[in-house]
Amino acid sequence: MDEMLLLSRILLLGLISALVVPPSLTCGPGRGIGKRRHPKKLTPLAYKQFIPNVAEKTLGASGRDEGKITRNSERFKELTPNYNSDIIFKDEENTGADRLMTQRCKDKLNALAISVMNQWPGVKLRVTEGWDEDGHHSDDSLHYEGRAVDITTSDRERSKYGMLARLAVEAGFDWVYYESKAHIHCSVKAENSVAAKSGGCFPANATVTMEGGGNKSVRDLRPGDRVLAADEEGNLVYSDFLTFIDKQESLKMLFYVIETSDPKESIRLTAAHLVFLSQSPTNATRSIKSVFASNIRPGDKVFIVDQGMMGLKVVNVERVYLEEDTGAYAPLTSHGTVVINGVLASCYAVIEEHNWAHAAFAPLRLAFKLSTILSPTDYSKPSSTSLQGEGINWYSQTLYQLGTWILDNESLHPLGMSSGSS
Repeated sequence: MDEMLLLSRILLLGLISALVVPPSLTCGPGRGIGKRRHPKKLTPLAYKQFIPNVAEKTLGASGRDEGKITRNSERFKELTPNYNSDIIFKDEENTGADRLMTQRCKDKLNALAISVMNQWPGVKLRVTEGWDEDGHHSDDSLHYEGRAVDITTSDRERSKYGMLARLAVEAGFDWVYYESKAHIHCSVKAENSVAAKSGGCFPANATVTMEGGGNKSVRDLRPGDRVLAADEEGNLVYSDFLTFIDKQESLKMLFYVIETSDPKESIRLTAAHLVFLSQSPTNATRSIKSVFASNIRPGDKVFIVDQGMMGLKVVNVERVYLEEDTGAYAPLTSHGTVVINGVLASCYAVIEEHNWAHAAFAPLRLAFKLSTILSPTDYSKPSSTSLQGEGINWYSQTLYQLGTWILDNESLHPLGMSSGSS
């Protein structure tokens, strides 16, 4: 039988199997990672509080304004109407302007509408201001670009607005501000902005530790390399590099920089990528959970390589901040983990359950393993190495689409599978 046909059938069969495997049977570092989490306790925002705690037009929030959009401008096609019947639009101008917004803003607003109805049965989300074409806001307002909305509840019960703001944060708005006693202000990143494209990758200059000694930039990895990683018991191992889940050579992106104390280590990764945290005050590597980089906070405990003991060591996160860097690479290893700049991370992103992702990628790992058996390659010869093209791996894209159908929103990162996600 043709080798490619065989591999395709294995991938299809494995994909179906992986998606129906109960989470309790999946593998991954540590124990209990796949258990269903208890519902998150939501805390209302205080009056005048905004999240994230940075200015609206900074990279860490919705980013800078890109200029007004008018009905006669070329960019007017960037706006899309929102006819969601679960949302009440004030539309005091009677022009339908409040219904116009960017697709990202529309997606977040529709998600929020569902949360509002679940939180307060019989109550709907109400939009008092959307796209502004009449100059009612400051010159650099994101309302002029369809990237901002002012919202209330349909019953206009102001005691609900603090919780409404929290629900907006949970729905994935990039900046939420309890601006007025009469409304909540929410905004999103531009569709083509660098910040909106941050997903699950490492920068090009991130380094891995090679079997046999020495480091290599992640951008220089090729099939046949063996890199330092960790097995499901938390032991350091050298794992085969298989492929890139995502590869963007020159893209500038926003990365979370996570710095540790004593010793000083740092890792850069995008918002939706997974890092492992210790849930134990000791160095027990079995008490471990996977967390989005955007959810890491100072005081959290991450795992770094202990050179003296040749094992993993738990250290405190001292500082977390945002910084732009170039390139976006998401390497996939046989074990689903990788040590980047001395810090242990997952190979996966977007879904905050490492072992679910690891199980779902089992068919792809199996296909690579079989391909080396059926058609062994001499990687010592440069001519025998085929370079992977740029972009998100097709298998990863397929899994994400399936995941949006069968998983709840809390399991997926709000940024989803955008450019740079893995």
